[in-house]
Amino acid sequence: MKTSQIIPALDLIDGQVVRLHQGDYGQKTGYDFDPIAQFQHYAEQGAKQLHLVDLTGAKDPTKRQTELIKKIVQATHCLVQVGGGVRTEKDVADLLAVGVNRVVIGSTAISQPELVKSWFEKYGADKFVLALDIRIIDGKKWIAVSGWQETSVVTLEQVLNDFQTVGLQHVLCTDISKDGTLQGSNVALYQEICAAFPDIAFQSSGGIGSLADIAALKGSGVAGVIVGRALLEGKFNVKEAIECWQNG
Repeated sequence: MKTSQIIPALDLIDGQVVRLHQGDYGQKTGYDFDPIAQFQHYAEQGAKQLHLVDLTGAKDPTKRQTELIKKIVQATHCLVQVGGGVRTEKDVADLLAVGVNRVVIGSTAISQPELVKSWFEKYGADKFVLALDIRIIDGKKWIAVSGWQETSVVTLEQVLNDFQTVGLQHVLCTDISKDGTLQGSNVALYQEICAAFPDIAFQSSGGIGSLADIAALKGSGVAGVIVGRALLEGKFNVKEAIECWQNG
């Protein structure tokens, strides 16, 4: 049974909570929140799963914020999934060692699929989320890589079919055109992929700006809704989001 849930998200650079505009490090907004306290606040309001993007680690794997991630896991008593430039098995092992429940893998799954599949087989498919960012062009869902700077030559469906051979369970799918916009998510996209791949638990990401945007995803089949900027900007709180999601 897939339980649907609201998943609060924070992006961190050098311990600071930030938002990048469509993946651009040059266009970032800083927030004056302590990440540990902020995640604790989300957990106290009922969040069961948190999502953390280590943007420092994504840029430079030697500077991964592993100690801070460990503190967040310990302080929140929550499940925490973490991504950001996971490129090697050491990255995976280090994150699992500090207690994250799932490691989020993006571009490496596209550039080195056989390597990533070997991690699925070694650590278990339930320990991973594939973060697949897509650019929809003429109806085709192309995967974008390298922090969205490039569009790959593979489609979303090709990647999903490929990774289902090693038991793929969790996918975080973002329509890039919606990310950070607070303009609502691509509901039709999630309806389509959830119906086409019923064995995969999809997490929607990007575009949530109001409780109405959360309500719009009900019945789409998504297993989780990632909410980032809207929470930081006080559009609504986690408790309200969970109530909206459950009272559909």
